[in-house]
Amino acid sequence: MPEPAELARQLAQANELLESRARALDLAERRLADARADARTLAAANERLNATLTDARDSLVGLRAELDALATPPNSFGLVLGTAEDVVDVATNGRVLRCAVSPDVPSDALVVGARVLLNEAMLVIAVVAELPAGETVRLVEVLPDGRLLVAGASGDELVLLAGSEVDAGALRPGSTLLADRRALVALAAVPRSEVADLTLEEVPDVSYDDIGGLGAQIEQIRDAVELPFRHRELFVEFGLRPPKGVLLYGPPGCGKTMIAKAVANSAGSHFLNIKGPELLDKYVGETERQIRAIFTRAREHATSGRPVIVFFDEMDALFRTRGSGVSSDVEATIVPQLLSEIDGVEGLANVIVIGATNREDLIDPAILRPGRLDVKIKLDRPDRAGAAEILARYLTAETPLNTGGAEPEEFRAGLVEAIVERLYARTDENRFIEVTYAGGDREVLYVADFVSGAMLAGVVGRAKKAAIKELIGGGERGVRREHVLGACAAEITENEELPNTTNPDDWARVSGRKGERIVFLRTLVGSRALNA
Repeated sequence: MPEPAELARQLAQANELLESRARALDLAERRLADARADARTLAAANERLNATLTDARDSLVGLRAELDALATPPNSFGLVLGTAEDVVDVATNGRVLRCAVSPDVPSDALVVGARVLLNEAMLVIAVVAELPAGETVRLVEVLPDGRLLVAGASGDELVLLAGSEVDAGALRPGSTLLADRRALVALAAVPRSEVADLTLEEVPDVSYDDIGGLGAQIEQIRDAVELPFRHRELFVEFGLRPPKGVLLYGPPGCGKTMIAKAVANSAGSHFLNIKGPELLDKYVGETERQIRAIFTRAREHATSGRPVIVFFDEMDALFRTRGSGVSSDVEATIVPQLLSEIDGVEGLANVIVIGATNREDLIDPAILRPGRLDVKIKLDRPDRAGAAEILARYLTAETPLNTGGAEPEEFRAGLVEAIVERLYARTDENRFIEVTYAGGDREVLYVADFVSGAMLAGVVGRAKKAAIKELIGGGERGVRREHVLGACAAEITENEELPNTTNPDDWARVSGRKGERIVFLRTLVGSRALNA
C-alpha cells in the first residue's frame, strides 16, 4: 500500500491533469464559439456580396438593354397606299416603297391610309394609331376612278387617294379633308359648319314698342308680312298674292334688323337670321348648297302653320349685280340659286324673305323686280321728332334721374330735348364734314345729317355709364343734363374720323347720301373743338 505522501502526490497530479484538461476544454469551447461567430459573420457577408452581385448583374443587363436600344436604328412611319398578296406599298419620307409584312401584323389592318411602323429593314412591324391632327385641304371634285381632286390653302390642286376612312360617295365640293400631302392620301373627312351654324334660329324679343321714329315703315312691313298671314282668306277672296320678299334699305344703324325681328316677334314667326358674309364660300357650288339648305329648313318650319322669315342681313355682300365686276364671279351662280328658291316659294305658304342692306344699288336687279323682293322699304335717318321718340325708348321711367327737385317726367323730357338740340343744331360746333362733288360744288354736312338710332342709343348709354361712375366715386345718384351733353360730345368726337376713306363716293352711298357723285371729303374741326 503506497504511503500517504505518495497518494497525496498522485492525487495532486490527478487534480492538475483534470484542471489542465478542463482548461483545454474551456479553450476549445471558446474557440468553437469564436468559429461559429466568424461563420455567421462570413455568412452575412456572403449574403451581402450575393445581393451586390445580383444588383450588379441586373444593372448590367439593364445597361446592356439600353445600349442595344441606343444602337438600334429608329423605326419609320409610313402610310399604306395599296396592298398585294404578301407585300404593301408604303409612302414614307417622300418615297413609295414596296415592303414585306411581319407575320405579327394582321392583314385586315393594312388598308389604304393606315399608319404603320417600318424597321431598319423596311419591314412593316406594326399598325399604329392615326395622328389626331394634320393639314386640311378642300375637295374640288371626286374623279370617276374614286380619286379626289383637292385644293390646298394656297390654291394649288392635288389628286389624292381616298383613305379607308373617307367615303368618296358622301363627299361634296368644298368638303374639308384631313390629308397627308407627301403621301398623297386623304385620311378623313373633317366636319364643317353646316347651315345650323350659319343661321340663328330664334324667337326675337324685339317688339314694335322698342322701335322709335319708324312708324310709317313699321306699318308698311306689317302690311307686307302680317296682313296676308292674319287675313289669308281675304287675300284669297280678293285674288291678292302676298309678297314673297321685303327689302329694308338705308344707312347703318337705322333699325333694319330691329324691324325684321319685331315682325317675327309680332307674327310669332320662325326667324332664320342668316349671317350673310359667312355664307360666302370660294369653293364652287358650296354657297349654293347652303342657300338650298336654308330654304329647305324654312320649308320644314313652314309646315307647322307658323310663318317663317328668312332674314338676310348685309344682302349686298351675297347677291351683287352679276357681271358688274364689283366683286367676283360667284354672283353668276349664287344669284340664280336665290332666285330659284324665291320663285319656288310661290306655291308654299308662310315663307317670306326679308333682306337688309346699306347698298341697295349693288344688289342684282333681278332680285328686286316685282314678284320677288317686291316690297322695298327705306329706313332713313330720324328727324328731330323721330330722334325724340327713339330717345324716349332708352330714357324710360325706370332710368334713375338726378332731377334736382324737378318733376321726373318734365326732367326726362328736358334731357331728350337737350340731346336733340345738341345733335340737330346747325351751328358751327356741329359742322361735321365738307364734301366736294364731281361738278366742283362743295357742301358742309352737319352732325344732324348722320344721326342714327344706333348713335342715339350710344349717347344714352354713355350718359348712363357716366352717372354710374359718378355714383361709384361718391357723387349723387341719377342721370343729369351734364351727363347727356358730355355723351353727345363724346359720340360726335368718336365718329368724326369715320369719313376718312379712299373712296368717298362709296362712303357717301353707305351713309345714305344720294345724288351727285362725291369725290372728296374733309373732316371739319368743329367737332374736335368740343373737348378742347
